[in-house]
Amino acid sequence: MFMAREIMHCKPGRVKELVEKFKVLSEALKGMGYPPLRIYTDVSGENYWTVVAEQDVKSIDEMSEQSRQTMSDPKVAAVMKGYHELVNDGRRELYKVE
Repeated sequence: MFMAREIMHCKPGRVKELVEKFKVLSEALKGMGYPPLRIYTDVSGENYWTVVAEQDVKSIDEMSEQSRQTMSDPKVAAVMKGYHELVNDGRRELYKVE
């Protein structure tokens, strides 16, 4: 089992928009039989305007397949379109659950 974490540093005032996009993505994941995302926003931290989307996955291969499936879904693609305009930078962290 792995935990995948997407960490996005948003442009000022754009957090809510990205959270809404991740909520739609989470619902799509649930509809495809995958675990939903846990979505967090910063209260205090290194960067202001941080959004974290976290999910447990069985394997790295499953995560890759899940990404392919969700991004080929027209509804998800439409909702996620333009999300790059909301963020300054981001990164992915993968952890093995022990």
